Amino acid sequence: MKSFAFGLATAALAVLAAPAFAQSVTVKVAYENNPGEPVDMVMNRWKDLVHEASGGDVELELYPSSQLGAKQDVIEQGLLGVNVITLADVGFLTDYDPDLGILFGPYLTDNPQQLFKIYESDWFKQKDEELREKGVHIVINNYLYGTRQLLANKPVETPADLEGMKIRTPNNIMQIRAIEAMGGTPTPMPLGDVYPALTQGVIDGVENPLPVLYGQKLHEQAKYLSMISYLNNTSLWLGGEAFFSTLDPEVVQMLHDTGYQAGLYSQELAASQDEEIIADMKAQGVTVVTPDIAPFREKAMAVYKEFPEWSEGLYEEIQAQLKD
Repeated sequence: MKSFAFGLATAALAVLAAPAFAQSVTVKVAYENNPGEPVDMVMNRWKDLVHEASGGDVELELYPSSQLGAKQDVIEQGLLGVNVITLADVGFLTDYDPDLGILFGPYLTDNPQQLFKIYESDWFKQKDEELREKGVHIVINNYLYGTRQLLANKPVETPADLEGMKIRTPNNIMQIRAIEAMGGTPTPMPLGDVYPALTQGVIDGVENPLPVLYGQKLHEQAKYLSMISYLNNTSLWLGGEAFFSTLDPEVVQMLHDTGYQAGLYSQELAASQDEEIIADMKAQGVTVVTPDIAPFREKAMAVYKEFPEWSEGLYEEIQAQLKD
């Protein structure tokens, strides 16, 4: 951890030494998470890094708690040229490149650092270039959102327990298919709608990393936390190429460089908070279930056979990269 802190401090000093930019830019950063959650903490760190690196010529304006609308709406704003960046998973990019969905597949790997290596690979760099041609500009590709668990109104110890349960998922095909494969009924909705949906019985549970479940106070309405660990959630921060193409290349590079440092900070936070959150949840009446995940993994493997549009041999190619 000390070496990480030293590296982050060194990077911060490097951007402090950078010259100010002639171009003045304001970028809106939108996300569904509430103030004080890890996402918000990382974005505030990124905001500070950008301010320091640009001498105040480039500023990030933060919009937590879905202030600019649902995720898909914000992505569409970005594609239309609005100066906005938002958090999105590769599962949201399958409309632009179906192959990218595999990086959001269930139980793909137990080690998120292996996934981050793929984001630096020639395979992904080619995908990145093709996305820009389609209007999508990835700014941060090393963001760790966390490991997704299940919070519900009853304990889930086996896939059979999921039968008949309505589980909130984001509106992306990979998580929808994963919950289906494990036996649940996926119910896509924006994150901001989940608390009242639990309160009213519209859904029976929700999957997300622990800091999100806790930060949204969802444990007030659902008292069983099942540690199924079905997805290591690496994420992207992206905007529209229509906006980024108007910026000086130096500004774009600065946003990428400082964004990378923010991504490293996200990894630090993700590794440090889970135990404390579990203790707090238990103190507030949550029962923690630690099931055998092998049956969940076995069921979830069916997902990798449900995408005939994927390139031939894609799963095997990604697994080979994960083992390198």
